[in-house]
Parts: sequence; C-alpha cells; structure tokens
Amino acid sequence: MYWMTLKTGPYYPKELSWLAFNERVLQEAADKRNPIVERIRFLGIYSNNLDEFYRVRVADVKRQIYIHLNEKNIEAAEETKHLMDQIQAKVIEMTKSFERIYNDVVTRLKKYNIHLLQKEDINDYQAHWLRDYFKNKILRYIAPVIVTNRVNLVDRLNDTDTYLLVGIHKVDKPTQYAVIEVPTEYMSRFVQLPPQKSRKHKYIILLDDIIDLCLETIFKGIVDFDHLDAYSFKMTRDAEYSITDEIDESYVEKMSESMKQRLISEPVRVIHDSDMPKDMLRFLRKEMQMSSYDSLIAGGAYRNFKNFIGFPNPGRDYLENKKLPAINARAFADFDTVFDAIRHSDILLYYPYHRFLHMTEMVRQAAFDPNVRHIRLNIYRVANKSRIINSLMDAVHNGKQVTVMVELRARFDEEANIEWSKRMTDAGIKVILGIPTLKVHSKLCVVSREENGELIHYAHFGTGNFNESTAKIYTDFSLFTRHQELAQEAVNVFEFIQYPYRRYKFQHLQVSPINARTKIQLLIRQEIQNARAGLPAGIRLKVNNLVDIPLIDDLYRASEAGVEVRAIVRGMCSLKPGVKGLSDNIYITSVVDRFLEHPRVAIFENAGDRKVFISSADWMTRNMDNRVEVGCPVYDARLAQRIIDIFTIQCRDTTKARVIDEHQTNPYEPRGNRKKLRSQVEIYHYLKNQEKLTQESQD
Repeated sequence: MYWMTLKTGPYYPKELSWLAFNERVLQEAADKRNPIVERIRFLGIYSNNLDEFYRVRVADVKRQIYIHLNEKNIEAAEETKHLMDQIQAKVIEMTKSFERIYNDVVTRLKKYNIHLLQKEDINDYQAHWLRDYFKNKILRYIAPVIVTNRVNLVDRLNDTDTYLLVGIHKVDKPTQYAVIEVPTEYMSRFVQLPPQKSRKHKYIILLDDIIDLCLETIFKGIVDFDHLDAYSFKMTRDAEYSITDEIDESYVEKMSESMKQRLISEPVRVIHDSDMPKDMLRFLRKEMQMSSYDSLIAGGAYRNFKNFIGFPNPGRDYLENKKLPAINARAFADFDTVFDAIRHSDILLYYPYHRFLHMTEMVRQAAFDPNVRHIRLNIYRVANKSRIINSLMDAVHNGKQVTVMVELRARFDEEANIEWSKRMTDAGIKVILGIPTLKVHSKLCVVSREENGELIHYAHFGTGNFNESTAKIYTDFSLFTRHQELAQEAVNVFEFIQYPYRRYKFQHLQVSPINARTKIQLLIRQEIQNARAGLPAGIRLKVNNLVDIPLIDDLYRASEAGVEVRAIVRGMCSLKPGVKGLSDNIYITSVVDRFLEHPRVAIFENAGDRKVFISSADWMTRNMDNRVEVGCPVYDARLAQRIIDIFTIQCRDTTKARVIDEHQTNPYEPRGNRKKLRSQVEIYHYLKNQEKLTQESQD
C-alpha cells in the first residue's frame, strides 16, 4: 500500500495529538463568543488537563527514554528524546497563548465591574481588611517549611497544590528559603472583598496574593529578616506506580501501598512565576532534583490554574452559560416503576440532557422491591456522596444479594475506591476487586427480578460512569433493556470478572479483551466488502481517543476501498484524515463545548441494514486488550435512529466543531452558506422535541 511508505509516517504521535486536544480547550477560553466567566473556567480546565498530561503521558515518555538508554537502544532513545523536545516546545508555545488569554479575560472582566486584584492593585482600605481576614481565617492553615539540608523538598510537596517559595533576606547572611502551601484544601482560592463604596463593583483576590501581602505576619519573631519576597510554583509528579507481589498482603493493602509511591514519585514538571529571580530559580531546580528530561516552565504570577474551574460569578447571570434544565424521560414517567417502563420497551437516555435521576431511581427501587433477588454493578468512578452506593447498602439490609465490582486502579480515584470497597464490605455487599492484570472499565448494572416464577434480568449498558456529579457535565448514553440474551451476557461479564479462567462466549456483546477487537475488525471488513460489491457502505464513529494502530490500519483500508468514514474524536487521534492515497475518504471533527463529549458510538451502514453500538471502550490498545470493556448493540430501531440523529447533528456543528487535519492545526469547521449551529444546544432541543412527540402520541 502507498501509505506504508509515507515518509512522515501514517500516524500522528498520540502525545502531540493530546496537546492538540488541549489547545482546543484553550480555543474555548479565547473564544469571545463564550460568556466571560466560562472563558476563565476553560483556563482552569486547560490547566487541570495539562497536569494530568504531565503525570501520565510525559512521565511515560521520560520512562521510555531511560528504558531505551538502559537497553543501549540509542536510536529509539533519540527518537523518544525528539518527541520530548516537541512536547516541551509545544507546551511553551501554549503557555504563552495561555498568558495572553488570561490577561485578556482579566481586562474584559473589568468591563463587567469584576476586578481580579493583584497585590499591587490593593488600596489601604482593602489591605487593612485583608490583613484582618488573613489573621482570622487563613493564618491557622499556614505552616511554612524552612528549607535546610535536613529537608527533602520533593518528598514534602503535593502535586495537587500551589506553593509560594519565599526568599528570607538578611544583610551579610546567605538567603534562606521557605515554602508555603496555599491552603485550598480548607477554603476557596477566591476571596471576594466587601464593597468599599459602590456595590456595583466586585473585587476578587486569590489566596496567593493575600499570603504574599501578609508574609511579615507569618515570619515575624520566628526568623530574622530585613525583607521577604515570594513567587509561586507548582510541581507535577509521575502518576505511575507498581503493585507489590507480597502474597501475605490483600489486594487493598497492595493498592494502598502503591498510592504512597505516587506521593513520593519523581517530579516531571515544575512551573514557576516567570519573574522568579535567577538565584531562587537555581535553588528551586536543585531542590527539586530535576533532570534534563524534566520540564521547568515559566509562566505568569499564578500557578495551578485548575482552581479556576470553580471561578465564581459575582455578576449577572449572562456572564455564564444559560442553564439547560435536565429533561424527564417520558418513557419512565408514564409508568409506576422503572421495571414496568423497561418491560414496556428499551429506553435510551443521553446525559446531561436527561436526568441521571432515572438511573439512581432504578437502583433505589431495586433496593426495596420484594421481587428483586440480585443487584450487580460496576464501579469505576462514583460521586463523593453516591446515592447509588447508599441504595446498594439499603438493598443488603432488605435481604437482597448485592455484588459490586470495584476497580481499585481507576486513575486518581484509587483512594476513594479503596474506601468505598471497605465501606461496602462492612455493609455486607459482596465486593469483587477485579482482575489483577486487567482494569475493569465497563459500565454495567443488572437487576435480577423474580417474575411469575422466572428470574428476569434488567440490564443497563452505558458509556459513562455511575457518577451523579459528572453526569451533569459529561455527555453519555445509557441503555436500559429487558432483552434477555443481552442481559444474560451482561451477567456473564460479571462472572468472567470473578472467574477469568473460565471460557465465556459472547454472541451479542463486544467484550474486551475477549472479542471486542475481532468483532470491530469484522464489522469494518464487512463494510470494505460491501463497498467493493457496490452495496451501501459507511462507518460513523464517535470516541474520546482513536490511537489503536491495527484499528486505524483497518480504517485506512476501508478508505482505500471507498468506504466513507465520518468520525468525531474529542481527544487523541493518531489517524491522519484526508491524506491522498492514505485516507481520502476519512473526515474527522472534534467538538469542545460546555459539556465534555464522552460517549463511544459506532454505526456501520451494513448494506442498508445499519448496525449501531454504544460502548465503554475507546479505540485504544489498552481498551481493546488490557481492560474489561463492553460494547452493546442497540436493537430497538427507534433508539438506534435517535443515536444516528444525534451523531448527524454533531456532524453539522458550525460553531464548536474543529477539523482534525493531517497536522492537527485545529481550524474551526467551515460554515460556508450553512446556518450557525451549536450541536450541544441543538441536541437539547432535539431531545425535548422527542419527548414532546412521545407525549403527544400517548395523549
């Protein structure tokens, strides 16, 4: 094939593609069409994303360099070093854009009478109030670390927090340094000052600046100084960890020990105030034990912008997105119980447009329904105060059998899941801790109910987590069905997780790592055959990430055979679309907007008899081969068409869609003569209209 000889290679590096995705988030912060408060929140999302990128992606690249060097594979080491250089250059470029956007947003906030104060902006009245506020509200949480030879600064720092590095200066003595943690764990990072004269103007200041203003209060009488100065910095650690093989430890104990490794793992990035003096910067580099492969990045005065996700709106409602009230699904509302509703027909919900309450209600009713015998559920990420888990505990108290599979290795949720597993075990729930070699990422719930002397399974297949919090901001599909073959196979997935040494066959479901890759490849190859035979052929795909090389190769072959491939990829995309001789028939866009696009959907034309699937799996090697994932066919033609309609609406987006091109330059989808269409808002109106039509047909 021609594409096998392309000099630039047929695949875009996934790490650079991830940065291209985060650049789309930064575009939202720059987009003046967005309300001003939403723009500053997008800066917080960008910052939070970049933290995770360094913890996971950059740390992995750094490990690869050391592995190649250790194995004397110089060519591979040089290639990986080149990738690291590209990453660092792109991040520096994006950091400059970030600072420009931040300054623009702060300036524009003033037009709405919202003033984000810095220390130099504070007047005497405000300074007096802030010093009192500091003494009464903040000082109790301040415990500086005086950096000496006895202090290992790397071990003392937390990579989720912001710090001030304080220079303690005294004439004729070497400069001492101290580190102060900004205590956002205990209070908001944003403090609104009381109005001085007119209530029209709102003044907000960050904790960082309040602490800087009150440095002398902290150190006076404890250390001797002539003057103090402070500059912010933040560290990011490698998020990887290893699990011990001690046979006398439980899996929970092993995971708990592994979490401690993350707390003391090596830094991969330090970002600092660009105004930090050179001698202080040299001190910081030395204390952080940074290698030549680690990133030391200069930025503006504020580090750790993730807190800006929660930036308050002290002004008018129009300064943030207008709320879209969640929709009640008529398919549930017209019946006394969720089981009556699902017995009547399959039900498809699309969050956050639909209320997640319908999902929690299924578990709540199952908890006390006398006919329910068994509840099975996967947990990957759940809300801090999970109503679902509380209902599962209630079910045990009501004599139900409850089995919960908890994935302890859900990245950055490990500690929470360890705690949940202990609480549920204490409550009498049968907790399965998964398969040591495979993460369990499926989104399954099965309620087994006795009806007329027969055990009937009600199943939920989803693309997102059972999390009441993220269901308000992530778009995800939930399919509720009483289809007994599908539901029984869902039960078999739980059996496989518990007894992975047994052989299980899945006729309907795509289950990783058993058959998902094979089934998907067969579907793609069928489209290729149909195209060559002159039959209707086409593939429509929506995923978060498209980086699995064998599946990308299959899509290239489909394109070469004349199959039209239309994809929506939110995040990483290693496939290069629209390249002559490689991917002429592939067109990909990405939608970044107020909700995070999270569903995984695949639609195959199948010679006119379309096949529609929803799945928990992205098209990544880890999801196909190293996780337990479930893809489910949507057999109800009405619901399958709804998914196709929603996909089509997103393909028509002329407001928030970007084209994924060969070089991932993120141009907005050309509008041409088409009307302005914002797909997330259009989908909301589409679903409301669907509910209206359902009601009218029943009236």
